[in-house]
Amino acid sequence: MAGQLLEIICSQCGADTFVRREPRYEGFSKVGENCVCVACGHVYENENDVPFKKKQQVSVFDADDVPVKIEIFKDNERHRNCRYCKHYLVNPFTQRCGLHDKPVAATDYCDEFELKQTE
Repeated sequence: MAGQLLEIICSQCGADTFVRREPRYEGFSKVGENCVCVACGHVYENENDVPFKKKQQVSVFDADDVPVKIEIFKDNERHRNCRYCKHYLVNPFTQRCGLHDKPVAATDYCDEFELKQTE
């Protein structure tokens, strides 16, 4: 249905209302769908005949309101975090470094970083 537009101004009764989809059958086979005005029950055989209301796009923000992207790590530090290290171990209770056997956070990093091989 035209991008999920459900609001219409019915061409039969003139009401500002909604449209409902109803299946159309031939025997036991579904052959299509009818669009029906909820207010008066007028059946639109073709979806192109349905007088959908045009949605107005209201813009509250403009290009000046886009926030500046904050970079926490420098490019050479970016993928040296513990979460990308092959020694990083996660279980439901804590995160640990398998090399140093100590608790760590995913954003920690050290000089003995070894990249985890992804499959």
